[in-house]
Amino acid sequence: AVRPPCGPGTRPAADARTDAEFRQRIVRAWSMQDFPAGQSGHDHFFDTFGKFGEATRDRGKMLANVANTVVEQNQFYLETLVTPASDAAKKLADSVGYDADLAAFHRKLVAGGKLDGAVEEAVREADAADAQFRETARCDTARPDPGCRLSVRWISQVSRGSSNERVFTQMALGMRLAERDPRFVAVNLVQPEDGESALRNYRLQMRMLQYLRTQYPDARLTLHAGELTPGLVKPEDLTFHIREAVQVAGAERIGHGVDLVHEDDWQQLARTMARRGVAVEVPFSSNKQILGVAGDDHPFNAYRRYGVPVVLATDDPGVSRIDISHEYQYARATYGLSYTELKDLARASLEHAFLDGDSLWASGSARTGYRPVRACAGSQPGVAPPAPACARHLADNAKAATEWRQEAAFAGFERRQGGAR
Repeated sequence: AVRPPCGPGTRPAADARTDAEFRQRIVRAWSMQDFPAGQSGHDHFFDTFGKFGEATRDRGKMLANVANTVVEQNQFYLETLVTPASDAAKKLADSVGYDADLAAFHRKLVAGGKLDGAVEEAVREADAADAQFRETARCDTARPDPGCRLSVRWISQVSRGSSNERVFTQMALGMRLAERDPRFVAVNLVQPEDGESALRNYRLQMRMLQYLRTQYPDARLTLHAGELTPGLVKPEDLTFHIREAVQVAGAERIGHGVDLVHEDDWQQLARTMARRGVAVEVPFSSNKQILGVAGDDHPFNAYRRYGVPVVLATDDPGVSRIDISHEYQYARATYGLSYTELKDLARASLEHAFLDGDSLWASGSARTGYRPVRACAGSQPGVAPPAPACARHLADNAKAATEWRQEAAFAGFERRQGGAR
């Protein structure tokens, strides 16, 4: 996709509305649909983003579509990735230049309100996207779309394959933004972890995050780490990525974590993640498409054996051509999970979300079970209104209130199905 006018050898994207064959060519190029065996799913997946980037400028319209799908999938909360103030961050990084002294580098970014200028640009972008979303989803009309009732938060993504100055600037922008605007909650790293620059600078990037967390202690951190397999990178690159993300950068969630058993002393790493409550986000379809890892080769059961919190994710549902229900179905069919185990995966997804406030659960994990806080111990979601003390707890804590809604939905589903199975 490129901006108009269409040049020689190109045609309007609108032709896809009437030309089914043309539409299928686009979908195959922009996603994993019908991707042929024997070719690199890794390369095709990551190449799609450069192809459809021009079509993603209307963030609010895209969010309206995604939000409706999320609600239809019985989800109550969404965190999704965005690159805030991309142009402003690039200009700022280029103007300041890299400084290996990270504290000095940060001071240069902040000096004269330069970083705050980028934050303000990101806020304006978010305001425009919110307005476009509400208009597209008809949120202020008598018949709003289902997505209007969804709580949505943004995670600022950092292009890990970029120059050191741009990576650090994007990190600082995302963390400063998370402390200034409640719509933004965290920072993550994107792009191939096995890229030349990403591999070369991986330890440096973890130290960057470690330093910035001292400056922005309220910003949250979830990191794509360990999206690697033998043969994709040198053996030594499989031994430390998850560990550095957890122990150096201080990640609260790990995305993918596929190379767990190749990490040095991986059992101790898993115990550390379990003790700290560091969750791993598992996108089965993505791991199979990109890395060719599935079934018993996937560390899903290894994480669970060691008590690491596990949540299911879609990675990029548009590119993978799946939804979250597909991932739950895969978990059931592949690993023989019971209804209760699937239910706990869904609970963990909210328990480890970056929602404001305290949890509904005094003890919440698949290993220990989910036991409500004292204020809500006698209340039954979906059966009766919460007791006064519980109602106050829900009113004061968005996380607990969202988890209550999920429990009420479970109760309704179980009544309709005649009990859990």
